Amino acid sequence: MTVPGGYSIKTYRYLRMAMPAMILLLAAALVIEWAKTDPHCLQTSISAYYYTPVRAIFVGSLIAIGVCMVVLKGNTEPEDILLNVAGILAPGVALVPTPGQGTCHSVPVALGDAAANVANNMLALFVVGVPCLLLTAVFIARDRVRQPAGWTPMYVLGLAVAVVIFGGGVAWFFVDRSGFIGNAHYAAAIVMFGCIVAVVVLNAEQFRRKQRKHAVPHSPANRYSVIAVAMVVVPLLMFGWKKVFGWDHAVLWIEGTLILLFAAFWISQTQELWNEGIRQELPRSQATPSPLRSSAAE
Repeated sequence: MTVPGGYSIKTYRYLRMAMPAMILLLAAALVIEWAKTDPHCLQTSISAYYYTPVRAIFVGSLIAIGVCMVVLKGNTEPEDILLNVAGILAPGVALVPTPGQGTCHSVPVALGDAAANVANNMLALFVVGVPCLLLTAVFIARDRVRQPAGWTPMYVLGLAVAVVIFGGGVAWFFVDRSGFIGNAHYAAAIVMFGCIVAVVVLNAEQFRRKQRKHAVPHSPANRYSVIAVAMVVVPLLMFGWKKVFGWDHAVLWIEGTLILLFAAFWISQTQELWNEGIRQELPRSQATPSPLRSSAAE
């Protein structure tokens, strides 16, 4: 007999596992493309693989990752907002290609009209985004009425941030189309990676508090702190090497490093929260039984 809430637990776990699966899918497509180039060569960035046979996997995996980041609840409201922002921007990174096509392709580039692709796909994204934001506003207002004890102004702040980013993208798209096509990819990617690094930093602090709260004897090193430091230090070292010695593939390796470290973070967090679901416990006055916690207790 199925335990009540069992399906939701499975869905939660499947969603969490989908993220590293999409990263692995993208990595496999990149390796296959590299193996087919003659002589073996690399594009100067992962984004430049949009112009290779990897394009479908690149776009699809980024959109899937973005959906996962938006759908999954963060441990705290700031973490949830950062994940939502990163998730909103991920499709923009995917659908607006980097201007440089690169010189490393296993087959001749056959992109078609890049501007037409961006115009069609981003307009479709904006059309879908409007009702999604409206529904989010309705859900927040409904929760404010039905569950005032569990409601927090951070919900409104999160929605406001999403509206500002989304509205800014829409305005940029219609007011300065050429500027949008030439720069939106970089703007979205930089902010997205910034949000991801911030999420890891928040988890490092939360995990430290968790260890202190439960007085874990001989507690291991804070795994999230190690990943957070690596996410900051390694890209800076690579960028410094590029500035001093010149390195055409610096962006490729910086992107790859950040993506792999994010996968390591996500797998580590999934392992930690496999039964808990959410790390931070609600105050007793707001606490509601968690199906993940109940299942683990049983």
